[in-house]
Amino acid sequence: MSSENLLKLGIPKGSLQEATIKLFEKSGWKIRMHARNYFPEINDKEIKCSMCRAQEMSVYVESGVLDAGLTGKDWILENNSDVVVVSDLVYSKVSSRPAKWVLAVNGASPYKRPEDLAGKKIATELVNFTKGYFDSINVPVDVAFSWGATEAKVVEGLCDAIVEVTETGTTIRANGLRIIAELMQTNTRLIANKKAWDDPWKRRKIEHLNLLLQGALRAEKLVGLKMNMPKAKMAEAKKLLPSLTSPTVAELADTDWLSVEIVVDEAIVRDLIPQLKELGAEGIIEYPLNKVI
Repeated sequence: MSSENLLKLGIPKGSLQEATIKLFEKSGWKIRMHARNYFPEINDKEIKCSMCRAQEMSVYVESGVLDAGLTGKDWILENNSDVVVVSDLVYSKVSSRPAKWVLAVNGASPYKRPEDLAGKKIATELVNFTKGYFDSINVPVDVAFSWGATEAKVVEGLCDAIVEVTETGTTIRANGLRIIAELMQTNTRLIANKKAWDDPWKRRKIEHLNLLLQGALRAEKLVGLKMNMPKAKMAEAKKLLPSLTSPTVAELADTDWLSVEIVVDEAIVRDLIPQLKELGAEGIIEYPLNKVI
C-alpha cells in the first residue's frame, strides 16, 4: 500500500486512552495495545496508529508526523496549533460531558475572584493559556509550570492558586481547595493536518472515521425498544413514543396486533415501559445500540 493510502492516526495516551479505545471498538475498529510499544495494532490496513500524549498531539498533527489525531480543545489552544478541527467528540474518562479548567485556591485563603490574585503565583500545566487569560483581564501574575500533583502545591504553600482540569471537582475539594472561576470548558476533538485534509483519499477516510465515531457516541444515550401493541391502542401509544423520526410499525399475522420498534433516550425507559404495559403492550424488548447514524 502506498503512503498516500495510509492514514497516520494518533491515539491519546494517558487518561483518555481506555475511553478512546472503547469508543473505537463501538465504532468498528479494534485497537490492540502492546506493552512498551507506541504503535498498537488496528484491524484496518488503511490506518497506522501511534500512541501520543494528548498534550503533544496537535504539534505532531500540525507538523505532518500524524495525519489526524484525537486531543483536547485545551491542548490545541495551549500549543496554538494550526490544524483542521474536524469535529467535537464529547466523551471523557468519567462521563459524556466536557471537562473544565478551573482556577482554585486554598479553601482558607481570602481570594474570591481572579482579580484578587494580582502579583501572586499560579501553578498549572496549561501555562500559555493561563498567561493569556490573566493578560486578557489585565491582572499581572507569575505563572509557573507544574509537572503534576498540582493541587498539593497550594496546600504546601508553593503557590497561591492553581489552574487545573476537572470533571466533577471532587479531587479539588478533597484537597481542601475552593474553585473561584471556570476558565474554559474542553472536550476531545478529532483534528487533521491541513495537507492531509486537502488529500481527497485521506479526507474521505477521516470523514468516514468521524461519521462512525459520532454514531457510536450518539448511541451511548439511546436504546432500542421492540414490542407488540394492540392495534386499538396504537393512537394512544404514539403519544408516548418519542423516537428519532417516528415508530416503525408493522402488521402481524393477528390483525388485532402491531409490531412496534423505536429508538429512545435511555433515561426515559424506566418510566416509558410501565406506561406501555398499561396500554397492553406485550413482549417488550430493550436492547443496546452500537451506532446511530
